[in-house]
Amino acid sequence: MTDQTSPIQILDFRLFWITRFLSWFASSGMVVIIGYQLYDLARNDYGMSVERASFMLGVLGFVQFMPMFLLTPVAGVVADRFDRRLVGALSIGVDAVMALVLALATWTGALTLPLLLGLGVAHGAARVFFSPAVSSIAPMIVPPVLLPRAIAMNSMAMQAGTIFGPASAGLLFGWQPPLFYALAAAMLIIGIVCLLAIGKLPVHAANRDTHPLRMVVEGFTFIRGNPFLLGCMTLDLFAVLFAGANALLPVYARDILHVGASGLGQMRAAPAVGAAIIGVALSIRPLQKNVGVIMLASVAVYGVATAVFGISRDFYLSLAMLAILGAADMISVFVRNSLVQLRTPDGMRGRVQAISSLAIGASNELGEMESGLAAAVVGATGAVVLGGVGAVAITLIWAVIFPEIRRAYDFHTEQKAPDHA
Repeated sequence: MTDQTSPIQILDFRLFWITRFLSWFASSGMVVIIGYQLYDLARNDYGMSVERASFMLGVLGFVQFMPMFLLTPVAGVVADRFDRRLVGALSIGVDAVMALVLALATWTGALTLPLLLGLGVAHGAARVFFSPAVSSIAPMIVPPVLLPRAIAMNSMAMQAGTIFGPASAGLLFGWQPPLFYALAAAMLIIGIVCLLAIGKLPVHAANRDTHPLRMVVEGFTFIRGNPFLLGCMTLDLFAVLFAGANALLPVYARDILHVGASGLGQMRAAPAVGAAIIGVALSIRPLQKNVGVIMLASVAVYGVATAVFGISRDFYLSLAMLAILGAADMISVFVRNSLVQLRTPDGMRGRVQAISSLAIGASNELGEMESGLAAAVVGATGAVVLGGVGAVAITLIWAVIFPEIRRAYDFHTEQKAPDHA
């Protein structure tokens, strides 16, 4: 038998990759349109000011985060106790039903703010179970030697979906508003079929005999005992918490850059374009040395690009800054995900991945809430610029209080490699 040199040679990984791409395509596109519809509905049907409508975008981020905050421990235990394919398929199914409801409500003109916020809660609940279950499948179907490339390819699937999903959503919404939701539902159903077609995965019997509360404690204890991993997760949490501009993109699209729904789709896709370029490079040549310093630098670049985007009034400069911050974020994501997958025993991957997803969700959804609140006080521009500056400050602070990050040499060695003559 010829040795496999790429994850793409493995059938189960190809099915896994397709599922990742389709789910991200559908969900990222739906999030864009939901945000635009909520902001537009608040401005037109509810007569809200720009500041109050911006605040509602923050509320949307908050209601999507709450299921993550409440259900993350449960989701991690579920991913480690049951077939991860089934858990992921059920999660995708919730999003598929959500897409059908949105298509019908948009078509009939039945959209309301409570409905959009309620569906935001459902989406948050689905994603909290999807991430630890599906993200933990890759190490089970890919040999360890190919895992870094598989992680980069997984990120490429996510970024490709995030590129084409929002762009397609903006274009289709401008043509026929319900159309993208119908397309998303179809893609999610195909994703379910591909996920279930993956060969049956083993379930760790020991986890069935361990009390769920003990399993939760074990996951947190593992991360606490790994300063590098803890530092990486909390760095992403606080940096993106302050520098999250995504929630305010509808404000920039409608009232600052005046580019409408199609422009919003391009802005939401721009970070993924930058991330995809870096993802291709990492899939060919994964990072191996000085990963800690590289990650810190990437987060600092993320903050600077966010601040420049905040003050930009040129659409193309804004797109460029969004692409740069997406590229920087991709490097940080690659380092963090590689650490989670390579340093975690398979029997604990669901719990550790759930905690990692909570950090990501907190940074994204709570970041959207923080951006909405800040925009209501200092305006959208002030909120984005101050957030970018805050991300740079957080990076400098973390470099001091988590020296393990600065000294990290590679994904297996927590200290700098010694010099050799």
